[in-house]
Amino acid sequence: MSDSSAKKGSILTLLGPGILVAATGVGAGDLINASIGGSELGLTVLWAAWVGALLKWFLNEGIARWQIATETTLLEGWVQKLGRWIQWVFLLYLVAWTFFTGGALVSACGVAGTGLFPLSSDLGNSKILWGILHSLVGAALVLLGGFKLFERMMAFFIAMMFVAVVFTAAMSSPDWGAMASGLLIPRIPGGDIAWVLGLLGGVGGTVTLMSYGYWIREKGRRGAEGMRTCRLDLTVGYTMTAIFGISMIVIGSKVDLQKGPTVALELAGQLEAVMGPAGKWVFLVGFWGAVFSSLLGVWQSIPYLFADFLLLTRGAANAPGSVNADLDATPAYKGYLAFIALAPLPLLWISLKSAQKIYAVMGSFFMPLLALTLLLLNNRRGFVGDEFRNRWASNLALVGTLGLFGYLAAVKALGL
Repeated sequence: MSDSSAKKGSILTLLGPGILVAATGVGAGDLINASIGGSELGLTVLWAAWVGALLKWFLNEGIARWQIATETTLLEGWVQKLGRWIQWVFLLYLVAWTFFTGGALVSACGVAGTGLFPLSSDLGNSKILWGILHSLVGAALVLLGGFKLFERMMAFFIAMMFVAVVFTAAMSSPDWGAMASGLLIPRIPGGDIAWVLGLLGGVGGTVTLMSYGYWIREKGRRGAEGMRTCRLDLTVGYTMTAIFGISMIVIGSKVDLQKGPTVALELAGQLEAVMGPAGKWVFLVGFWGAVFSSLLGVWQSIPYLFADFLLLTRGAANAPGSVNADLDATPAYKGYLAFIALAPLPLLWISLKSAQKIYAVMGSFFMPLLALTLLLLNNRRGFVGDEFRNRWASNLALVGTLGLFGYLAAVKALGL
């Protein structure tokens, strides 16, 4: 069903891609990184959650605007307008990102599963077993269930985790004054700058932002009406994302997160202290829903990019405006799904904290590239027309993204 008939359909029909953005971006990237970041740096980094979500709104809105204006994916636009060199640079980055992100996601799912039901007296082994199981089940659901089942499952998971995570944060007796200061006054505390970089880069997704274009193709969005719908569902999705990130920083600031396999239990203890055992299990189920939905979102969406890449190497592309249903039926899509489900499994044997830190920093490197290319492409009337060209707010956000990540990367590299 296309979004042109959304008024006759359900909220899921109207807001589906925005819900997918939130459910995919909120998971290992937001919940665990934000909670560890909160544990390391405290409430002073709350600003990073909403600033990261706001920047991602502008980035994703720019991706949608390019696709609706040109009826080509952003990856196609890169190759056609900037040259084939960027296609190969992106492939190298995509493979590395897939490996480290996949490792972080299966580790997070292993932690969530262990929190609910340990499979071994050795919690490290339990994390490994649960991580492997989640990866294989996720791949099977993506391969056999199709887009409609995927969309319904993600809507269910995000409802589950929203209730659990936000409720836990509210009941953890936060310091409301420190929260207000952390939200309103951007500061970079004396701790590890990599966590600030990871919070800004990881909140709301990284490479998965490019998946939004494939999801709105599934919905058949076109023209000015389709763009208005995109802005609406992105606003809903990134508002939820910001709330999730803020909530997990608040929860993480209450504990010292050092034991990777038991991190979910440590976080659940915050609610148990106030609400008893029932509250603990509400959070653990919601936490599991968050990280598994993130895994599902990445497993379903990233193979689109690889399949699209292979089409472009053969000099082909999707017909303008076509739904990419054929991409998820290709051997390239299925092969990359197998790669993302199996190749990162060895990372289950390293600590959760190390896996999450690598993932956070790797993902943040994508933001400047995306911002720069949207500045180059979406400011050209000859490419997108006057109606879909960047306005001042978009350009300001994109330049801000370049400056912010450049500054943080310099601080990290130079040890300032």
